[in-house]
Amino acid sequence: QVQLVEFGGGLVQAGGSLRLSCAASGRTFSAYGMGWFRQAPGKERDIVAAISGTGLNTYYADSVKGRFTISRDNAKNTVYLQMNSLKPEDTAVYYCAGDRAYYSRTSYATDQSEYDYWGQGTQVTVSS
Repeated sequence: QVQLVEFGGGLVQAGGSLRLSCAASGRTFSAYGMGWFRQAPGKERDIVAAISGTGLNTYYADSVKGRFTISRDNAKNTVYLQMNSLKPEDTAVYYCAGDRAYYSRTSYATDQSEYDYWGQGTQVTVSS
């Protein structure tokens, strides 16, 4: 069982930056592909970014490419989401999620149904 806890949400002005962190329990963190998802009010939860267990392979939704960076520190059991040039439309609850599948060390999932473990979410609000 893996427990995930997100940190770093808050209120920021448009154009600003935030860094989200997600700390994981357990001893096999590098075996998990990790993803960041977000859900805005009245909308479905969508993927933002994903990263393989090794950290060498990453994915970004088109809406955040060039602005957000996902990374991980397996020694600290932590995955990060650096968010720059934030826009009001980035306002949402952000969730981190973990997926342990046969491919997770070298690849990642983009479908939320593939993820087994979820954090509680952290609110990001971008004011205009």
